[in-house]
Amino acid sequence: MEKGLLHEALLPETESSAPKVGDEVKKQLRLAGPLIAGSLLQNLIQMISVMFVGHLGELRLAGASMASSFAAVTGFSLLLGMASALDTLCGQAFGARQYHLLGIYKQRAMLLLTAVSVPLAVVWFYTGEILLHFGQDADIAAEAGAFARWMIPALFAYGPLQCHVRFLQTQNIVVPVMAGAGATAACHLVVCWVMVFGLGMGSKGAALANAVSYWVNVAILAVYVRVSPGCNKTWTGFSMEAFRDALGFLRLAVPSALMVCLEWWSFELLVLLSGLLPNPQLETSVLSITLNTANCLFMVPYGLGAAISTRVSNELGAGRPRTARLAVRVVMFLAVSEGLVTGSLLICVRYIWGHAYSDEEEVVRYVARMMLVIAVSNFFDGIQCVLSGVARGCGWQKIGAFVNLGAFYIVGVPAAYLIAFVLHVGGMGLWTGIICGIVVQVVLLVVITLCTDWQKEATKAKSRVFNFSLPTDFVAT
Repeated sequence: MEKGLLHEALLPETESSAPKVGDEVKKQLRLAGPLIAGSLLQNLIQMISVMFVGHLGELRLAGASMASSFAAVTGFSLLLGMASALDTLCGQAFGARQYHLLGIYKQRAMLLLTAVSVPLAVVWFYTGEILLHFGQDADIAAEAGAFARWMIPALFAYGPLQCHVRFLQTQNIVVPVMAGAGATAACHLVVCWVMVFGLGMGSKGAALANAVSYWVNVAILAVYVRVSPGCNKTWTGFSMEAFRDALGFLRLAVPSALMVCLEWWSFELLVLLSGLLPNPQLETSVLSITLNTANCLFMVPYGLGAAISTRVSNELGAGRPRTARLAVRVVMFLAVSEGLVTGSLLICVRYIWGHAYSDEEEVVRYVARMMLVIAVSNFFDGIQCVLSGVARGCGWQKIGAFVNLGAFYIVGVPAAYLIAFVLHVGGMGLWTGIICGIVVQVVLLVVITLCTDWQKEATKAKSRVFNFSLPTDFVAT
């Protein structure tokens, strides 16, 4: 039966099934719109917390920023990267109509990500001591350590949240993801105000509010998966199969994590390095604001990247390589257009944006200068984001990891250090160096994508779906 299903799935596309540009644009926009909105709303949780802390004083803002960067480097990036293996596995399994596999993959990922969270929580507990050991300002390190400890419960919610998002996203179920993120963001405003000001917890309250909101989001999506008729085929309840073939999942999850972490870490290093610049409180605060802004803007191409990952994985799993290739061309046009529009908006609001984070005029003026650099960074980062989505959809995580290693750690980070510390350009120099790495990353990913044999990728996708798990995982459709 399995050989028959595989043979049927590998039949070539017919002329009548030739993809159309207009149809592909509509499919991507229907996917990307809710995913962009959901990503923006989910990102608001950290952004709102930093805004609340920013009005408690410069030291509190610097400490929360440092803790958030450290948490991203040592926790969130790793869990997000491991969960992104589901972009390939669930997406291709859904395209191949092996629906039962999606539930197995999600459970397996949640178990492994929870196990990984335990040692990460220990690292977070000693954040202050670790930062102090690496030469950070003592006051900032102490503030960051307290913030990170109160954010530990968020770590155990973040992994299951990302697994649920990808489980739904790869089935083209994106509106509930957006709605859940919206409800959570609205809840977070209230929770954050109550904990920071109402209960007088200060920055610690903002950290704990993150955890509460993440768990609320997990609960919303879990209930939807359980009761929605749209998930009847893909979620059939808990299964012991989730405990099997953990190594098989890790073979894709580890390079997926490296692909995400190597890039994410390079950006978070900007804040850590800013603590070594003259006037570290100012530099750290401004770098934090610009990173939060860039991360918020990044959610637009991130949504496009998630959409193309779903489109490519679904089409390759279904044995339609020409449609997958067209989807890549369409998303590149959308990414370039978005980058130009966003860059123009950043330039227009550069003199007023800093007021949302700080009442210090020095901080506001510095942010205005940095916005010009962010506009350039966002343009190239958007292109690499959608190309990285293509890589996840195809299962190229190992290639992506090597690309990011070379682009950011052979080019980007050394260039940032050189411009910021040797040429004494400061925080703007850190950003400029990272832009150099992004440009190299874009060039390498473009070359790899242009040289792709899409028929071969469709064959590999089918082989992965039908060979990844044991025969008991298969459900004939």
